[in-house]
Amino acid sequence: MLDILIVIIVLAVFFDIANGWHDCANAIATVVSTKVLSPLQAVVLAAIMNIAGAFLTTAVAKTIGGGIVDPVAITNAVLISALLSAILWNLITILMGLPVSSSHALVGGLIGATVSHGGMAHLNVGGIVKILLSLLISPVLGIVIGYLFMKMILHFFGQLSPSVISRYFGRLQIVSSSFMAFGHGSNDAQKAMGIITMALVASGKIQSLEVPTWVVLICALAMGFGTLFGGWKIIKTLGHHMLKLEPIHGFAAETSSAGIIMAASFFGLPVSTTHVVSTAILGVGATKRLSAVRWGIAGKIVMAWVLTLPLCVAMAWIIQTLLAYYHLV
Repeated sequence: MLDILIVIIVLAVFFDIANGWHDCANAIATVVSTKVLSPLQAVVLAAIMNIAGAFLTTAVAKTIGGGIVDPVAITNAVLISALLSAILWNLITILMGLPVSSSHALVGGLIGATVSHGGMAHLNVGGIVKILLSLLISPVLGIVIGYLFMKMILHFFGQLSPSVISRYFGRLQIVSSSFMAFGHGSNDAQKAMGIITMALVASGKIQSLEVPTWVVLICALAMGFGTLFGGWKIIKTLGHHMLKLEPIHGFAAETSSAGIIMAASFFGLPVSTTHVVSTAILGVGATKRLSAVRWGIAGKIVMAWVLTLPLCVAMAWIIQTLLAYYHLV
């Protein structure tokens, strides 16, 4: 049992690293594309702020731990299957340069593996609906708040010369990028915390879904380590291919996204930082003109979003079924 527990912890840490690597673009795509910071400066700043954000709260970890499936139905095979499907999907989309949701991937993996193991009865339908609603509503908030916040900035500062706007908002963008990375750490690092905590409860090492301090620490460090690698293809997609950004647009998109993500972390809702920042960029870009957004690229991203949940459900179901059939776990 101890060996299997160690395997689950290692996989959860690897998921966190892949999540940081994949979602690094969320925090730094705009600040790199506007040339406010160099790529190296941006990833180091994002890594530090991701680690700091992971210590803010454990509310999301508790939601992952008990809000998706009945903890009684959690087995080692279920957790391994969920993690493997989410890791695989993250790696595939990193190579494709598509910013998709690690949250959707993990939630889908838990659902698929649990259904394979114990059937639909072990799903927490109310919790899943709550999580899916947060995952669906947060991108809508991203585009609306991004648009309105950018309009407000233009109302107060639009009369200034472009050079003055770029100079001042370039400095402010360092703050907004840090805020975004902090928010990312506060929400995404907790997903691996929730998985490890579930494994500890299932193995009898702890009695409740309270996240141990050492779990918070290793997940925070794993998220920061993954961020240092930088998902460069995804950074290009968000920061260059979807919309030509200037510092004022980067500041508006990052600040809007960070506010939504921090609010979600406070209420224990696992949202997709990828979806939020992508739609915030779309909202900010729409204030220039609708044609400023490359909607073809945005359409491919949306298609990847739609496919994430069902594909991860299917992959986790297959992995769990194979593990059970061959008695591998």
